[in-house]
Order: sequence, then structure tokens, then C-alpha cells
Amino acid sequence: MRYPVPSEHFDIEVAYAKPEEQVILTVTAEPGMTVQQAVERSRIAERFPEIDPASAKYGVFGKAAKGDAPLHPGDRVEIYRPLIADPKEARKKRAAEGKQLKKGGGES
Repeated sequence: MRYPVPSEHFDIEVAYAKPEEQVILTVTAEPGMTVQQAVERSRIAERFPEIDPASAKYGVFGKAAKGDAPLHPGDRVEIYRPLIADPKEARKKRAAEGKQLKKGGGES
């Protein structure tokens, strides 16, 4: 995919969601700005102190991205929260309890 080469500044979004609150902030970026720099510029950690920009997991439009990944015009940076439960452990627990996942969600 080719991106237009930005000549000066461009907008990107920084998104973070908790079960009870979702926030999307617009940040003005310049060519070469990275994911982590955008998160720091958004000052979202002031609103959500649990975010540590140095160790947080990020994505751009749902695809994992490193903090040093460069941004392009219109990108949406997503800050991911840690999982509450390990999916593998949850499957093991269901299996131990004799529960099975049903495909299609309908009655058998």
C-alpha cells in the first residue's frame, strides 16, 4: 500500500478503551513521527495513568505495531490493555469442566 508523502503536518488518532469508557484523540503529527511519540504527544496517560507509553502494546488499525513504527496520514493508533484472562488457560478450564464450544451458536 502506498501512502501519500506528507509535506508538513497531518492528523492521526490515538484510541484507548476500557469497558466503561472509550477515547479517541486527534493528534497533529509530522513526517517521521512514531507510534510511541504520538501516544506521548496525545497526553492520554494523564487521563489514564495505567498506560505506560514505554511498555504498552500498540496497534495501527487493528494490526500489531511497535512503538518505533512510523505513522502515516489518517492512521489510528490503538493502545491495548493487558488481557484479563489467558485464552489458553480459559480453554483448559472449560475442557476440565466438560464444556464444549458450539460452532455457529445455534442449538444442536
